[in-house]
Amino acid sequence: MTTEARETAGLIGSDKVEGTAVYGADGSKIGSIERVMLGKADGRIAYAVLGFGGFLGIGDDHYPLPWDQLTYDTSLGGYRVAITEKQLEGAPKYSDTWDWEDRTRARQVSDYYNSPWMGY
Repeated sequence: MTTEARETAGLIGSDKVEGTAVYGADGSKIGSIERVMLGKADGRIAYAVLGFGGFLGIGDDHYPLPWDQLTYDTSLGGYRVAITEKQLEGAPKYSDTWDWEDRTRARQVSDYYNSPWMGY
């Protein structure tokens, strides 16, 4: 089955989301989606982890973005966010020591982007 056959006008396969470009409020590319984080019980996408900076994937910083902050733009073939690169630099940053179960960190991410907290 080809990737295109696994999509509809309203659905996209996770393999197509990963690697998709993300554009900031000014329309410039600020990174790409490295992975999506799903709620185990409800299956809803909670976050997209954005890779930002670095060169050819080396030295990237990673930022969890609440999924509701991303809007797919068909003209760009990528996602738009209403933040600037400068705002992203001050956002909570994902690292190897990030604890996805730390509710305080999850709340900080939601608060930073003024996004409803999903309780994950």
